[in-house]
Amino acid sequence: MRTVAIVLFIIFVISTAGCATHKDPDPVAPALLRDDIFPSYTLFPVETNREIFALGEDAIKFVNQTQAINHTPKQNISQLARQIFDHAELGLLYRSNANSVAAETFANRAANCLSLSILTYSMARAAGFTPQFYQVDIPEYWTRREGYNLLNGHINLRIAPTQNSQQITLRDVFVDVDFDPQAIRSHFKRVAIDKERVVAMFYNNKGADALLADRYTRAYAYFRAAAKTDPTLGQAWVNLGVLYRKQGEYAAAQQSYQKAIAMDEENLTAWENLAVLYRLSDRQNRADDIQARLRAKRQANPFYHFILGEEALDNGRTKQALSHYRQALKLDRRHHEVLFGLGKAYYALGDISRAEAYLTRAAAMADSAQDKHRYNSKLSALQTAN
Repeated sequence: MRTVAIVLFIIFVISTAGCATHKDPDPVAPALLRDDIFPSYTLFPVETNREIFALGEDAIKFVNQTQAINHTPKQNISQLARQIFDHAELGLLYRSNANSVAAETFANRAANCLSLSILTYSMARAAGFTPQFYQVDIPEYWTRREGYNLLNGHINLRIAPTQNSQQITLRDVFVDVDFDPQAIRSHFKRVAIDKERVVAMFYNNKGADALLADRYTRAYAYFRAAAKTDPTLGQAWVNLGVLYRKQGEYAAAQQSYQKAIAMDEENLTAWENLAVLYRLSDRQNRADDIQARLRAKRQANPFYHFILGEEALDNGRTKQALSHYRQALKLDRRHHEVLFGLGKAYYALGDISRAEAYLTRAAAMADSAQDKHRYNSKLSALQTAN
């Protein structure tokens, strides 16, 4: 698997395209949480904080086996982190939709980065250490799933010994754990976050999965829980706005996007979805203004061009996709996803030799055995067919 990367909290972007300087007065003033639209949401109880972080017996046994009385705290922390990585590498599959509680993550051997971080936090606590979550300020990074563009966030954590009044602990006795090697290499700024925010991110991810599956009442139950757990989590308000829009509740959607924007003027995804709403409600000039500003802000981001390529390819506009992928590669040559996109585009155009070349490069560039296997399998299928 990937050691392990990316999807943590998910934000829906319905079309690709900043920041307008105006905000509309609310056409109506509905409550931001609209239980009246989803009256049966209580039929979908969400996991409790305790259920999210609880470990099963096998996981506790795994933790105990990593600890030794004759080791220093730092040695034991390092051993725990190493064993978690080894456990992941030996059998855990990376799945973007594997939004599971800690016990399920350990048992099912499938995780995304958030669920694996939650598992690691719980294991560190079980070993008697003090873990701290951090939210990492990564550039906008999208993936595409089931016709939606998903904006990915990232967290990591630091594990330190638990201090008491009888102990003196050196300040550098800690281990930073990050399941995305790219985040480690890039030294992105990060900020400490509390457990409640992580729980809200978990609910937000579960809501996103439900929304993708067109299970709107379940999605509302989770997005509502995310917003109630941490009202400052902008992603939850954006996703609630998407859900309201899909129900035709445009006034509620607009208020949700504007709440996210009020908390962070640079929440480009909230602006983007507001532009979508304006376009649907015949406010074309305002939509155009927002999307022009978004394009200007995103021109230097390779993953902006990458996701445009993915959209174009999905819609059969192969030459346009190729152009977007090339621009993404020009901006940053390190991303195997872009190389894979180029391989797909050339294959669709019938240029098999170039498709093979880019698939080979994608496999060589991939961080994880899982991605390497995926690309090599496609490469083998291509070569067999020819």
